[in-house]
Amino acid sequence: MATLVTTGRAGLAASVAARNIFLGIGAGQTAWDANGVDPENISSAALQDPIGYRKAAQVDFVSTAAQGAISLPSGRYDVSATATNLLYCKFTLDFTDASTSTIRETGIFLDVTTAGNLPSGQMFFDAATEVTDSGTLYLLEHTASIIRTPATRETFEFVLTF
Repeated sequence: MATLVTTGRAGLAASVAARNIFLGIGAGQTAWDANGVDPENISSAALQDPIGYRKAAQVDFVSTAAQGAISLPSGRYDVSATATNLLYCKFTLDFTDASTSTIRETGIFLDVTTAGNLPSGQMFFDAATEVTDSGTLYLLEHTASIIRTPATRETFEFVLTF
């Protein structure tokens, strides 16, 4: 039986790390507020009701570490100088990013295409007016409502396992 070995997994992680990685945020379904969040569907290709896309602020290889500096529900991690099969992605919504929206779904997207006339260095893109192709959905999460305000930033962190 063939086995995908550790170096192969690190290679897959490296190929994803080399791409443009975005966090998509969406409104999901308002019914989730009263009835509970629907489970994610493995065949999903997009958010149900996209609001916008934020480019990753940090993408690093990580390794598990009992006292790691990165603490997530899945464990603790430290940044690795060498490629591993674990890829850490951090996204922080700035004060003005979808500042009056309610987020009920998030997704990690690869290779989002944005409109060509936007300012260099822009990190958040409105789904309706600034994104021409949402790219490939890699990971999807439905969540309890997160109500955005112009006075807060939200940070989303993931460790992708390959």
